[in-house]
Amino acid sequence: MLAQRIDRLTSSLVRDILAAAQRPEVISFAGGLPADEALFRPSPAAMQSLPDVWQYGQSEGEWVLRELVALRVNALGLACTPQQVLILNGSQQGIDLVAKLMIERDTPVLVEAPAYLAALQAFRLFGAQCLPVPVDPRAGVDPARFEALASQARLTYLTPTFQNPSGYCYGDAERNQVAAVLDRAGAVLFEDDPYRDLSYDGPAPAPIAGRLRQAQWVYQGSFSKTLAPGLRLGYLVAHPALMPHLVRLKQAADLHSNRLSQHLVAQVMADGTLDRHVAAVLPLYRARRDAMDAALRRHLGDLAQWACPAGGLFFWVRLTERRDTMALMREALRHDLALMPGEAFFQGEADASYLRLNFSHASIERIDEGIARLAGLLRAQALAA
Repeated sequence: MLAQRIDRLTSSLVRDILAAAQRPEVISFAGGLPADEALFRPSPAAMQSLPDVWQYGQSEGEWVLRELVALRVNALGLACTPQQVLILNGSQQGIDLVAKLMIERDTPVLVEAPAYLAALQAFRLFGAQCLPVPVDPRAGVDPARFEALASQARLTYLTPTFQNPSGYCYGDAERNQVAAVLDRAGAVLFEDDPYRDLSYDGPAPAPIAGRLRQAQWVYQGSFSKTLAPGLRLGYLVAHPALMPHLVRLKQAADLHSNRLSQHLVAQVMADGTLDRHVAAVLPLYRARRDAMDAALRRHLGDLAQWACPAGGLFFWVRLTERRDTMALMREALRHDLALMPGEAFFQGEADASYLRLNFSHASIERIDEGIARLAGLLRAQALAA
């Protein structure tokens, strides 16, 4: 009775873990949750000054917000007009729309390995043949493998700025090289960029999409990490040839995004509140990143390898001994610790045992306690083996 693609539909492991980690005593490193104290909460005055938002709106989004997004994206070196901006119910909707636009059964899609797990979930649902290119947190992308796979792919999905989950950020030279390969290959670039503003050691390089000369592209961002996930608001900017199709897919999906959220975000972008808010939360996140790096060195120095991320929300930790990280996750939950197994971020089997650890949500004290708890579990497993 159901569509055949439902056989390819999988549950989101991170959502399942978060559901199991709701108890306040659980220390959670599992999700990509912003700090509670970093969430933007509009003032009553801001709410009262909103225009009438209670009628249906345009599928493309509120014009004032599209103008502001276009200004912001142009400042990053990606030339676009407001007509190329589509407002989304979170950037996950952008992944769904692009997958619907580009992917049929056995469509070759180049993805990073590791890659954002919810993107893999969506691509598999539509029948993609995922072509993984390894991303090393220290060395970056293998250029020869990238070029070989790009020549086969219809769509290339990248998160080059503080990549989820590895935290890796492509440098300028690497971005230029990727852009040149995609121009030669002709594959559409889908550049997912939700963590750009969470940069702790200087500005991130300009997007890859702005470096393309021939290839078509979609570039997307989110307000979930900088303002509040509960707004459920993101945006994509698309090559003019792709935009009409994406708008029609949006119309078929939900008519339009939440107008209240759109005008709240437009207000804070227009008056500078967004940039001030981000500047205010960066020290908090930087301190928590540094605390997790110190805790890893203190408790896991002989058990794992990692690179301290320059931005984003995650550490990508490689365990020095092969472990069943799914079993480790279940055991950790029994000890009030929520972890994200690395295997969910790969198309196929990983070549080592990884954990993705979020540092933004827990306090500095709980970060140290949680890493110490993880180290105890790993040492206990080693003794029992």
